[in-house]
Amino acid sequence: MVRLPLTPAEVERGQRLGALLRRARGERSMLDTALDAGVSPETLRKIESGRVATPAFPTIAAIADVLGLSLDEVWAEIRPAEGAAEQSASGRRTPGRLAS
Repeated sequence: MVRLPLTPAEVERGQRLGALLRRARGERSMLDTALDAGVSPETLRKIESGRVATPAFPTIAAIADVLGLSLDEVWAEIRPAEGAAEQSASGRRTPGRLAS
């Protein structure tokens, strides 16, 4: 499978996601957080550093749950700025891609 290069918006969203998770984790260790979420510490490190800009939805859901974040809170933090998302012909916003 060939991955398409990330857009600047996807890279920025990944950085915002990483910053949110680092803040929510606080003083809790990365190892404990990752193990509690059922992901590898390396995966969590890459997400927090922005190296994985489009992590899989179940991964984000598990980490958010462990950190006490709702998925609504996560989306509110990482969604595109107002006006940045394209609008469809019906006038509804087209959401950004969370995972590839």
